[in-house]
Formats: sequence, C-alpha cells, structure tokens
Amino acid sequence: MTMVFGIPIQAFLGQLLVGLINGSFYAMLSLGLAIIFGMLRIINFAHGAQYMLGAFVGYLLLATAGIGYWPALILVPLIVGLIGVVIERLAISRLYNLDPLYGLLFTFGLALVLEGVFRYYYGVSGRPYATPPLLSGGTNLGFMFLPNYRGWVVVASLVVCLGTWLAIEKTKFGSYLRAATENPSLVQAFGVNVPLLLTLTYGIGSGLAGLAGIMAAPVYQVSPLMGSDLIIIVFAVVVVGGMGSILGAIVTGYILGLAEGLTKVFYPEASSTVVFVIMALVLLVRPAGLFGKDA
Repeated sequence: MTMVFGIPIQAFLGQLLVGLINGSFYAMLSLGLAIIFGMLRIINFAHGAQYMLGAFVGYLLLATAGIGYWPALILVPLIVGLIGVVIERLAISRLYNLDPLYGLLFTFGLALVLEGVFRYYYGVSGRPYATPPLLSGGTNLGFMFLPNYRGWVVVASLVVCLGTWLAIEKTKFGSYLRAATENPSLVQAFGVNVPLLLTLTYGIGSGLAGLAGIMAAPVYQVSPLMGSDLIIIVFAVVVVGGMGSILGAIVTGYILGLAEGLTKVFYPEASSTVVFVIMALVLLVRPAGLFGKDA
C-alpha cells in the first residue's frame, strides 16, 4: 500500500478532498463578505444566515413547487440577493455614515432573527436535500473514489470566485464600484448613481451567500444552524486574507480549507482550531492580512 508521511494515500487524499470542498465554501462565503466590507465598509454578520437562507430557499422550492437543483441554482441567488437589496434599502443604507459597530450590531441581530424564525418552524434537526441525478455516484480515479457532486462543487466554486474577481477588477462596473468606495461624491458628480451601486453590491454579496447555501445543501443537511456554525471560520478567512481583499478571500479560503483537512490527518484534535491558530500567527507577522494593504 502506498503511504504518504506514514499514512495510506487513500486516507490522505480523502481528507485533502474534504479540505478542498470545505475550502470551496469558505472561499465563496468569504468572497461575499469581502465584497460587502470592501465596498460598503459594513461587517456583515448576517452573511451566515444568508447562506442558511439560500439552502432553505432551495429546499422549499423543491418541497413546495417541485423546482429541482438546476433551476434553484439560478433562482436561489436571485431571491436571496433581492432580499439583501430590500435589507440594504430599508436599514443598512442608514448606517453608512455611522460607526461600523452599528452595522455589525444590526447584522448580528438580523442573523439571530433569521435563525430564530427557521428554528421555530423547522427545529434544529437537519433536513436532507437530494443530490441531482446528473451528479450522483462517483468516479474511480484509481487511487481514490471521487463523488461527482463534490468534484462539481470544487469546479463551480472556482469558476464563481474567479468570475466575480474578474468582474470587479477588470470591468467598467467594477471600476465604478471601487471608485464609489474611495470617493463617492466625485463619482456622483460624473452622473453615476452611487446609492444604486451600493445597493447592488450588498445584493451581490448576499446572492453569493445564497449560491453557496444551495450548493452546500446536498453536501450538508439543511439546518437553521448551518450558517452560525460556519460564519466564525469565514470571518477568520477574511481576516487572514486581508479585510476587503477579494483575491485574498478566495486564495485564503482554499488554503485554510486544505490546512484544516490535512490537520485532520496528522493531528485530528487540532482540526477545529487550526484556522484560528493560523489567523493569530498571520496577524502577529502581518496585521493587515496576507493580501491586505498596510495603513
């Protein structure tokens, strides 16, 4: 039997795959967080609840309307993004000129409300969401058995993350977004609707959380607690990558997911804390994060 560092290669690669899958969700969620913080300067603690909301919207679309995974993959981010637009217009838009602590407290309270509503109606036990038939089963790679849906998650996450980064960094719309965060008055003077840009930004970030939620539904059970279980790790990813750095959020999400998976192989007891240990070490050496800009 082939061994890697004294461990059977199947076990090693299996945990590496688990880490890559977790890293895919870390990257997508931290991407949405980074967009909202980088553009709006709002610490969106409701992001985990929006991820949970995406999973439940997909579950309810299937249970009540018979709408399966593939249409839900388009509908869910649109629905969650639209809910984000409403939240931004009614509440968050009033917090931009206040201390960022107000935004954190509001979104934290919003997360508790959303989680409480779903706990009341659905309890805390998870509900299954079936893997789409097209992606059921797995592929034998010779050295391991790769579940098709897990492979799809990794590839789709990469496409979404890189596509979003390119849209913000390389397009005119992205340049307007970045300019509006640096000097909104000047951008407004050129005839750009800055409030609309900010609303769209929060909607896009919320939609990314919803997309991650529907993609996670067949992997993890749909539960009101799924967002709160993940949001602290995602915040750690954003801090390590650099607050507001979109590329940092993507790269760090995958790196920390892999680090977590490998830790389960070599020292399982530390797998739940390795992300925070890495965060502490990075902040000691580089307080702005790996991709953040020093003040």
